[in-house]
Amino acid sequence: MEKDILYMNRAMELALSGRGVVSPNPMVGCVIVHQDQIIGEGYHTRFGEPHAEVNAIHAVKDKTLLKEATLYVSLEPCSHFGKTPPCADYIIKNELKKVVVANLDTNPLVSGKGLQKIRNAGIEVQVGLMEKEGKNLNKRFFTFMQQMRPFIILKWAETADGFIARENYDSQWISNSLSRKLVHKWRSEEDAVMVGTNTAFYDNPKLNVRDWTGRNPIRIVIDRNLRLLTTKGQELNLFDRSQPTICYNLIKDEVSPNVEFVKLKEKSFLIQMMENLYAKRIQSVVVEGGSALMNALLENNLWDEIRVFRTTHCFEKGVKAPPIKGLLFDRDNLQGDELWIYRREGSL
Repeated sequence: MEKDILYMNRAMELALSGRGVVSPNPMVGCVIVHQDQIIGEGYHTRFGEPHAEVNAIHAVKDKTLLKEATLYVSLEPCSHFGKTPPCADYIIKNELKKVVVANLDTNPLVSGKGLQKIRNAGIEVQVGLMEKEGKNLNKRFFTFMQQMRPFIILKWAETADGFIARENYDSQWISNSLSRKLVHKWRSEEDAVMVGTNTAFYDNPKLNVRDWTGRNPIRIVIDRNLRLLTTKGQELNLFDRSQPTICYNLIKDEVSPNVEFVKLKEKSFLIQMMENLYAKRIQSVVVEGGSALMNALLENNLWDEIRVFRTTHCFEKGVKAPPIKGLLFDRDNLQGDELWIYRREGSL
């Protein structure tokens, strides 16, 4: 059992190498073991490219060993044709002796079908090893599949006296350079980053990845009455067309290169927005401001994780930080800034 955990843990380590590049697919890692020796490793490297199981089998130099080998994979092998052929078929073709899986795939196209296909071929199957860790690894994917909305991360920096901005909405810079670099890393790992009207107006953020290496996220701005267009328009970085941008509003639907306006109804604004994000296959969103938007998401229980940088600065008055909800999950010190991470009770 200890060795099984060791190999599955390695598979999950490998899976993390696909963070930020495999969405909307889950992160998956795979290890193949023969007589207590790892003979092949692989992970899903990029959306549309071969999956972890295929890459691990390809890495095995002596394919004759596969008939006596065990394959450890962090998520159930797929059973359907998508961008690539079914991994379950490839495992069967190579006649693995045993398959050990952390989590069943909750995608209705798979959902137990992959393992049933493997069992029917006479291959031994074990499910549930490090199941909790596997759910945490793919919390974005499982939330997306089960709740039909993106995994929502609320992020803000607050002063020692509990403010996220001054009275004039100025919030630069509360946190230090290391914390800001970490935020850029987070942006590279999530599908989208979101802000409200005031944050877009007063901070004029670019919402791209500058202090890290990785892809730029989709930018999302909430501007119910299109105030940003009428007051600042093309002056705002969000509308510079440098990366895909979605503006949710009450006025119009319009699509132009790298900027899309999506009209929603006031009464069900947040729910409709989640439905639209789901339809666009946006699996995760970091919400970086402002307080009204984050409070609305908190009040409607449309969030999964809170990441708060607490600093030594004091404003004495200004825009109050949203109230903390959830369970403390982790805490770290970043050269003076304290990073507190909370999870919603009952979330994955």
